Amino acid sequence: MSDTPETAEVDDVFEQKAVRLAKRERLIEERSDAAGGAYPVSVPVTDTIPDVRARFGELEAGDETGVTVAVAGRVVFSRNTGKLCFATLQAGDGSRIQAMVSLAAVGEESLQAWKELVDLGDHVFVAGEVISSRRGELSIMVSEWQIAAKAILPLPNLYTELSEESRVRSRYLDLIARDRARETVIARAKVNASLRATFAGHDFIEVETPMLQVQHGGASARPFVTHSNAFDAELYLRIAPELFLKRAVVGGIDRVFEINRNFRNEGADSTHSPEFAMLEAYQSYSDYNGIADLTQELVQNAARAVAGSTTVVWADGTEYDLGGEWERLSMYGSLSAASGRDITPETTLDVLVAFAEESGVEVPAHATHGKLVEELWEHFVKPGLTKPTFVMDFPVDTSPLVREHRSVAGVVEKWDLYVRGFELATGYSELVDPVIQRERFVEQAKLAARGDDEAMRIDEEFLRALEHGMPPTGGMGMGIDRLLMAITGLGIRETILFPLVK
Repeated sequence: MSDTPETAEVDDVFEQKAVRLAKRERLIEERSDAAGGAYPVSVPVTDTIPDVRARFGELEAGDETGVTVAVAGRVVFSRNTGKLCFATLQAGDGSRIQAMVSLAAVGEESLQAWKELVDLGDHVFVAGEVISSRRGELSIMVSEWQIAAKAILPLPNLYTELSEESRVRSRYLDLIARDRARETVIARAKVNASLRATFAGHDFIEVETPMLQVQHGGASARPFVTHSNAFDAELYLRIAPELFLKRAVVGGIDRVFEINRNFRNEGADSTHSPEFAMLEAYQSYSDYNGIADLTQELVQNAARAVAGSTTVVWADGTEYDLGGEWERLSMYGSLSAASGRDITPETTLDVLVAFAEESGVEVPAHATHGKLVEELWEHFVKPGLTKPTFVMDFPVDTSPLVREHRSVAGVVEKWDLYVRGFELATGYSELVDPVIQRERFVEQAKLAARGDDEAMRIDEEFLRALEHGMPPTGGMGMGIDRLLMAITGLGIRETILFPLVK
C-alpha cells in the first residue's frame, strides 16, 4: 500500500533532520574554535539588513559601492550553481537581502563548504561589499561567511500559506513565513504604546495589581482555581483587576489604569480566550459619560497609531470608520424599538420569559429580569449594530458594581461599547456607597448559593476599603485583544501572539 501524502511528508522531515544533524556534527568537529561550530556564541555583525536596504536601496543594476557590511539573517531561499551560489537572508522584521557566494571571492574550499553545510532555515553571517546584481537585486558579494545557528528542522514551504491551526500552534513559523503575523505583533505594540501615551496626557498613573487572589471578583465570570503550597490556601487567578484598582482610588490615586492579564475559566471562540489582556481605568470625579469620552479617544488614537487614520483597513480589505462622535443609545429604548414591544425596567420576569419563548430566545438558567433583557437585546438589537456604538443604561441586577441611574429607576449608569459587532469595552459610574455595595454582594451570594458559577462573592476587604470613602468615579474596562480585532479585522487567536490551544 502506498504512503499517504501526510506519511510521505513526515518521512521527508525525518530524513532531512537526520541529514542536518550530520551537518551539525561536522560543523562541531571542523569548526571547534570559539567563533565557529554550529552554534557560535556570537558573530561579528556590524550592520542590519533593514539598515543596508535603507542606505543602498536605490542602487541601479550592476552598481558597486565599495562599502563592506557584515550582517546576519535566516536563509529563506538558496540556489547553488557551479561557481556562484545565491541565498536570500531574512531579518526578524521580514526584510531581505541577497547574499552571493562566489569562487573568486571566497575560494574553492569555502564555496564547497557553503554548498555542503548551509540549508534553508539556517542563520548565517556574511560580510562583503554591497552591490546590485545584474538583475537589480540588492546584494552582498560575500568575502566571509559563517553559520550563526544551524536549523535541524526544515522550514515550511514559504510559498504555501500555513493553515490557521498551524499558524496558531507554531507561531514562530508563522512569524517567519507571513508578513501579517509580524505586522500584528508590531500593531499590538503600537496600540499599547498609544494607550499609555493617551493616559499620560490625562495624568493617569499605571499600576500593577495581583493576579493571584484569595477572593475573585470585579466581574461575573467563572475563575480558575489553584492552590498555594506556601500559604496552604486555595487561590484564584484574577478575572478582573477592578476591586484592587478601586482600592488605589480610595488611597488617593485619582486617575489609575492597568494593562495586564485576566483569566476566565469559560469557553473559547472567535472573540473569547480563557487568558486575555485587559485594560481597566478609573477616574475620580468623572462618570460614565466622561469615561466614554476618554474611551473613544483611546480607541481612535490607537487606530491612528496603527493605521495612520481613524479609518482602518481590515485583513479582508474592508474599510471601517472609527472616527467622529459615536452614537449612544439606550438598552431599553433600542430593545423596545427593535422588538415592537414596550420593555421597561418594570416589565415582570414572567412577561419577559413568555416573550423570549415566543421570540425563540433561550431562557438562561437562573434567569433574572436583567439577564433576560440582555438576552433579548442581543437577539433583536445587536445584529443591527455596524458603527461604533455606546449602549447605555443596563438592568440593575446584572451590574452589581455600578451606581444606580441618577434619574431612571431600575437601571444603572453602565455602557457597553460595540465595535465590529462585538463588545469591545464597558464603562460605569462606579458604585461607591459601601452600604448599597454590601447589599449587592449579598444578592450575588444568593445567586452563587443557587448554583450560579459566575456570581460574585462578598469581598469584606474591598467593602472595608469603600467604608473609608471612595470619591465619585468613572471606570472602564477594554480587552486589548479585542481592540486589535477592531483595528485589524482579525480573529482573537490571531491577535494573541501565543494563544492557548489544546
